Amino acid sequence: MVRHSGTIRTTPTRVPSPTAVALAGLTALAVAMGIGRFAFTPILPMMHQDQGLSVAGGGWLASANYLGYLLGAVSGMVLRVRPATAIRTGLVVIGIATLGMGLEHGFAAWVVLRALAGIGSAWVLVFASAWCLERLASVRRPLLNGAVFAGVGTGIAVAGGFCMVLMRASASSSQAWTGLGVLGLAGTAVIWRTFGAEDEARKDEGLPSTGHGRQWDANSGRLVLCYGAFGFGYIIPATFLPVMARQVVHDPSVFGWAWPIFGAAAAVSPLTAAVWGRRVGNRRLWMLGHLALALGVALPVSWPAIGGIMIAAFLVGGTFMVITLAGMQEARAVAGPHATGLMAGMTAAFATGQIIGPMLVSAVVGADSDFSEPLLAACLLLVASAYALRAGREPQGFNGRRAPGVPVLGRRTRQHRRHDHRGEQP
Repeated sequence: MVRHSGTIRTTPTRVPSPTAVALAGLTALAVAMGIGRFAFTPILPMMHQDQGLSVAGGGWLASANYLGYLLGAVSGMVLRVRPATAIRTGLVVIGIATLGMGLEHGFAAWVVLRALAGIGSAWVLVFASAWCLERLASVRRPLLNGAVFAGVGTGIAVAGGFCMVLMRASASSSQAWTGLGVLGLAGTAVIWRTFGAEDEARKDEGLPSTGHGRQWDANSGRLVLCYGAFGFGYIIPATFLPVMARQVVHDPSVFGWAWPIFGAAAAVSPLTAAVWGRRVGNRRLWMLGHLALALGVALPVSWPAIGGIMIAAFLVGGTFMVITLAGMQEARAVAGPHATGLMAGMTAAFATGQIIGPMLVSAVVGADSDFSEPLLAACLLLVASAYALRAGREPQGFNGRRAPGVPVLGRRTRQHRRHDHRGEQP
């Protein structure tokens, strides 16, 4: 506010445009997931080479990150904090923790740093997803929703390409961690003001509580369990695909493509899914995503060659963000004003599945590094969860009633078409 000649004049706050919201969300998720969560995957073969890290050690570091992700998701259910504060804090924590991985060389320090990066990643995913979807709900440009979630694949592709270049230059894993940490902090600086601009105007409105008023029912519980199955099902290939590729081909210019392919598929697929989901419904899109992901997970078992692994990278990467987009939009349809709480609960279940996955690999995979058993277990769980989604009910409110303004999936009603016209996802 500005006081002028005895009167108080309110200074207008610049509200970000829909395009700015989508680009900020894209960048935030690229840093949070592409670097904070998944940079470890393309760097893992480098750490095997120059740090002597074992497969079991890699599994424990992955689990530390996923434990942090779980803690971040659970705290997101109960924290009373402005979204911009949570997003900014998470991004800074990710950048610093990633830099630390390049500066520290002790296993215990790595465990702590990966856990901190996981906490920051969960905060950014939960709060940035809710922040962006809320502001894009009434915009007649559904591709903007897809663009937000394409940030994950964009970050994965950038991190994978960056590591492939470093491997060809015989650089160390420490250099890879340091470089990605700098990239993460640079991306944070670019979007810093976008997330804070609107919150300045709302600072007197009170802090949001993601957990307040939450009432769980069978429908929301089904979403949480199926999203947890998704976390377990995809995490084994998402963590160990480059390692599997290196077992078949030792040339980094060949096996190094596994992760960029994964990321490129994850970057493009949400844009298609954002439009296609309006026709088939979020729940059905989610179910089909689980079935396609199950195929990608099983492929390295039935075709253990570089071709099979590369196609698996494409299928897993292509369905990974489709399921994330469909799941988050389904949470918004089911939970209405309490969507952030349901998203946090789903993310917590997702993180639990991700913790169990690498731990299973560490317990089952022996010296021969045969991933067949955990991959087949993941495939079966994904198929079972797809059936559970198919048997689910129509979208309802978080308290057992259908959320206001949410049409029944699969019925092209007049109300449904009116929501489509406004650009709101069913």
